[in-house]
Amino acid sequence: MTSNAPETKGALTRKDLHKIFWRSLPMEFSWHYERQMHMGFEYMMIPALRKIYDGKPEAFKDALTRHLEFFNCSMYFTPFIGSIVAAMEEMNARDEKFDTSSISAMKIALMGPLAGIGDSFFFGTLRILAIGIGTSFAATGNPMGAILFLLLFNIPAFLVRYFGAIKGYELGANYLEEIQRSGLMEKFMLAASIVGVMVVGGMTNELVYINTPIMFGSGDAATGLMDVLDGIMPGMLSLGALGVYYYLLQKKVNVIVLILGTLAVGILGVATGVLAV
Repeated sequence: MTSNAPETKGALTRKDLHKIFWRSLPMEFSWHYERQMHMGFEYMMIPALRKIYDGKPEAFKDALTRHLEFFNCSMYFTPFIGSIVAAMEEMNARDEKFDTSSISAMKIALMGPLAGIGDSFFFGTLRILAIGIGTSFAATGNPMGAILFLLLFNIPAFLVRYFGAIKGYELGANYLEEIQRSGLMEKFMLAASIVGVMVVGGMTNELVYINTPIMFGSGDAATGLMDVLDGIMPGMLSLGALGVYYYLLQKKVNVIVLILGTLAVGILGVATGVLAV
């Protein structure tokens, strides 16, 4: 694959960006509930980080540790995020005063919106379209059905991965440094942090589901506890549960214990009528 994108100001070459692209392909080969795609993201970033921190073993180790944090996004947009992160890691390698927390803030700010766009387009639209065209051929016994499905889905997916790696780094290397020199970096990262917090809040409300059937009163005048809580603040129970998990994680409680504890509380809560399915 080739690209006519202009050369960037960073140290990474087109060959290095190609490695980000190729190593993004097994992104979901290693996935678990605690940090989801973090090992796949780190695997994708290792060659770039090794070059950026060449001769700086401690900084390289810190970068590896930094990218073992939680990460989850549409796999097709991970090279785009990774190449922007690579540009920020270059800035960190050159500037001792660089705030490395901004790298995490950028990842969080990007992964939520891009996850929604990627899943909606690739799985909700493109896959269905490709299946429809492929099955119309396969239904008549034409072997081109399977081939068309694979081509219609995978060609756009590979192009988004590839050009995402190129354009993401071009964006990061060419503009982030200019933003830093102009004095806007602090405002830029504040905005990224705000978006990141909004993403986490939205994920909490959508992914953490708690319902209770407890009612006050009787007959038509009965009022549900859930209605009262949602009237005060929608998702209050979900937010409270997140706070409990956050506190326990801060206390270094094992994630497996939290999963088993959640299972036990759910079963007991439904059995006693405190929680509803």
